[in-house]
Amino acid sequence: MMKKTDNSILVIFGASGDLTFRKLIPAVYHLFKGNFLPKNFAVLGVSRTAMNDEEFRNKVVFENKELTKKVPDSDKEGLKAFADKIHYISIDTQSEPDYAKLKSRLEEVDQKYNTEGNYIFYLSTPPSLYEIIPRNLAAHGLSDQSRSWRRLIVEKPFGYSLATARELNKKLLTCFKEDQIYRIDHYLGKETVQNLLVTRFSNGIFEPLWNRNYVQHIEITAAELVGVEKRGGYYETSGALRDMVQNHLLMVMAITAMEPPVVASSNAIRNEIVKVFQSLRPMTKEDIHHNVVRGQYTSSTIKGERIKGYREEEGVNPNSKTETYVAMKFYIDNWRWAGVPFYIRTGKKLPTRVTEIVVHFKNTPHHLFAYNENIQKMNNELIIRIQPDEGILLKFGMKIPGAGFNVKTVNMDFHYSDLTDAYVPEAYERLLLDAIQGDSTLYARGDAVEAAWEFCDPILQEWESNPHVKLYGYPAGTWGPSAADKLMADEKLTWRYPCKNLTDEDKFCEL
Repeated sequence: MMKKTDNSILVIFGASGDLTFRKLIPAVYHLFKGNFLPKNFAVLGVSRTAMNDEEFRNKVVFENKELTKKVPDSDKEGLKAFADKIHYISIDTQSEPDYAKLKSRLEEVDQKYNTEGNYIFYLSTPPSLYEIIPRNLAAHGLSDQSRSWRRLIVEKPFGYSLATARELNKKLLTCFKEDQIYRIDHYLGKETVQNLLVTRFSNGIFEPLWNRNYVQHIEITAAELVGVEKRGGYYETSGALRDMVQNHLLMVMAITAMEPPVVASSNAIRNEIVKVFQSLRPMTKEDIHHNVVRGQYTSSTIKGERIKGYREEEGVNPNSKTETYVAMKFYIDNWRWAGVPFYIRTGKKLPTRVTEIVVHFKNTPHHLFAYNENIQKMNNELIIRIQPDEGILLKFGMKIPGAGFNVKTVNMDFHYSDLTDAYVPEAYERLLLDAIQGDSTLYARGDAVEAAWEFCDPILQEWESNPHVKLYGYPAGTWGPSAADKLMADEKLTWRYPCKNLTDEDKFCEL
């Protein structure tokens, strides 16, 4: 059933910033071209930079290579029709009186497009404004839903710690209600993450096996080929645990581990996600030292080129202890997953860019072919590739033709690229459309954010307070510190080392 898409205005705070330019405007354009937007729709950019409507349109549409490189020359008219819906106002977002000008401009655009007073406020701003902007909006009645709906999209990072996340939630809830607040996590907008729900809950062959009786362990990897680039100053205050684990990877883990919701509604699905976080076994100090590994990339030479180490990057303290790599082992203490180890790793300057979930199934209990070492070592794997080369791969054993029982692991795979007639939307396209339609399923709820912080906070506190916690170096272009391998050694396991291509990794890979 198609969801209702109401007439509305998307208000982007931080409209002169990089995210608006690279992601938001291209996403809105593709929704516009795909006829997903409501009939009456407009965009209002808001920031301190002095510009008029035409200057803003030129900057974010006509001169935006992130957008124009994907638009054929034959569609220049469509680009102009889209640009005509984009408007701009310059205000001091920290000055409460300036919001009277914003309110007046919104009413003007609302009347022009007949958008029925429905507004989405997108905070594409520094986190220091996450409390100020909603408070100023509320002061001018712009959060009031008595006649029309109003929604607030908040970018990450949502808090810097458990205490700051709780404080931010508390302050937001004085201005907007929980069902108006959309905490965005672009990982959850990826098609493969959403397809994980369908893979599990619509197939009788997977869900009965998705538990401690049949699963040996679950491994989640988010590897990045790039370093911190020019974001060294930001990354120094963040690190891999805050930047990737607390939000993206724990949310992907929760969707992987959750119980079947009673209905496919936003609240039912998000209730199950929260239950997973509440079931995470808290990390003791001993666990943090033995089951969490932090690393930082060091300089190396790749293909004859010297690659900078993290401490040489612009904006980074030469003695920095900020982690660019995290690997951890943890448990979910509930009926389904008791005793099953979960492994997560993420890092920068790794050999490739890849995000995937690997479900490792247990070996068969009866070793019928015990004399064959290949069979004894082999276990079935289900690999859900989130990016790139999106798809699903199942690995299982088959007999090689000829005498004897010689077995080889073979692949059964599905790639989204095989669906030549299907358009796979970018994450921001999907999430923006969901917000316009009032569907918060793929957005984090306040209690889930706090529960994820409750798990990560003790780790961060131990790292910051205990100088004896080790920080391992790893050469740029490798799979992280060797200490991460020891996390799996107790279970006699090894990490999977994926390539950017989902299949045929034994034939070709990055060098």
